Order: sequence, then structure tokens, then C-alpha cells
Amino acid sequence: MDINWYPGHMLKTKKQIMEDIKLIDIVIEILDARIPVSSRNPDIQKIIQNKKRIVVLNKSDLAEDFETKKWAEYYKKNHIPAIIADSNLGKGIKEILMQIENLMEEDIKKAAEKGRRRKNIRIMILGIPNVGKSSLINRLCNKKTTVVGNRPGVTKQKQWVRIANNIELLDTPGVLWPKFEDENVALNLSYTGSIKDEILETFEIAYSLLKVLYNNYKSNIIERYKITDDEIENIKSEDESEEVYNLMKLIGKKRGAVISGGEINEEKTATIILNDFRSGKLGKITLEKVNEK
Repeated sequence: MDINWYPGHMLKTKKQIMEDIKLIDIVIEILDARIPVSSRNPDIQKIIQNKKRIVVLNKSDLAEDFETKKWAEYYKKNHIPAIIADSNLGKGIKEILMQIENLMEEDIKKAAEKGRRRKNIRIMILGIPNVGKSSLINRLCNKKTTVVGNRPGVTKQKQWVRIANNIELLDTPGVLWPKFEDENVALNLSYTGSIKDEILETFEIAYSLLKVLYNNYKSNIIERYKITDDEIENIKSEDESEEVYNLMKLIGKKRGAVISGGEINEEKTATIILNDFRSGKLGKITLEKVNEK
């Protein structure tokens, strides 16, 4: 699947991050708890490798609790503090602030021993588009200080935000990277809305997602769309692709996505499936699990 998804402003943002990183004490990297691997920008990893780092597993309300805990343990075993968060509800905010202080404790102590005045801790917050950066900053500040939107690319330029008396945070626009080594990464980013829908083949993305969910979260599909045992039998086929397509048409019919002549409106059906997944109406789903990586 050909996904053209690297707009020019992201290259400019990457260069700016490389310059700004010199001013930073700690990098907060926000990941989507549903896709902790795909939502990590490999270019950013190279830039921040020598900085103190906190990983935030955001949108945990949309992912399986057990799997998210496993990911947090994975990062801790690799000596990277990991916080499970839901920026919409404020979950994990206190833990993030505590971890910032913990990481800087030794540096602050050394400065005090040398008689230096305690300087502000400078934080950079990084993440791909639509991972919840602005919502997290608003929670850290306990007020709305940045533009927030449920679509990629809302935060346009860098801005410093004071989140505590001695902590300043640099927000940056979401940054993707110019080449995928794995098509599954592109698909996962498409499923979660990190790549703008305007440049995607919505039907193809929704069909691919439905295939994944049908194989791994079949009960979620059945419950959400009230599919009966008889209906499951009717859509079955020796060809998996045909079976998933039959399922998609069944969902369209149940959701009233029907056009003249009784045909299913495929684009409307695709949008319904994607929106149901992204909003959590299909239940808590984790597409990338620790034992698979």
C-alpha cells in the first residue's frame, strides 16, 4: 500500500529539534499504548539517545490494561522510566512530575554542593502526530495553554510552557519519519489516525484493520455490531479476504450505510469502522504486544 505521508514541514521540525535538544535536560517521549513500537520515531531516537528520558504510554484507556503494564515493565527493565497515562482524564500526570524530579535529583544535588543556584529543569515533549501531546501538556499545566485537536498536525510551532515553579516544557509539532522499513508500521499509524485521513485510501485501511481485528479481537467485533452466530456462518468463506469483505458489508448493512439498489456504501462503512476503533467503541485493543517484538 502506497502511503505518501511525509510533508515538508516535518523535515523542518526535525532540524529544529536537533538544534533545541542542546537546551534540554529531559525528553518526554509520548507513545500510543496501542502501538508502542510503531509510534516511536526512529529518527528521534538517534537525536535524543544521550538525554535523560521518560516514556509516556498515552491513550491507555484505549489499550488492554495487561498489555500496557507489560510494556511499562519492558521499558523499566531497559532502564527507561515508563508512565502509563490517559491525558484526557489526567491519569499519570503526578507520576510524570515525580519522575522528572527523580531524574534530576542527582544533578540538583551536585549543583547545590558547588553553591550554584538551582536552575529551571527544561523538558522537551516529543511524539508522533495525534498521540495526545497537547492534551498531556494541558494536564501538566492544569490549564489550557496549547491548541488541542483530535487530528494530526494541530500543534504547528514550538512553544515553551511552564508546568511547575522550576520546570519548563518545550512542546514541538508531531514528527513522522521519511521512510518505513515495515509496512505494518504504516498501517498501524493509519489505523490510529497519526497519518492524515485525507491522504489515505480509507476503504483499504479499514479493510486491513478489520482483518486484524477479526483474527485477534473477533468477540469485540461481534459485540459492537451485534452479529449473530447465523450471520457469522453466512459470511464464512474459504478465502479469508472474501470473508473479511463479507463481514465489512454486513457491518455496513447493520449501520445503515446503504445506497440506492441496496448496495453498501463502502467509504461510509470504512469510516464507521475506523471511528469505532479510534474512539474505543470496539473495546480496549492493543495491536503490538511485548512478546511479539
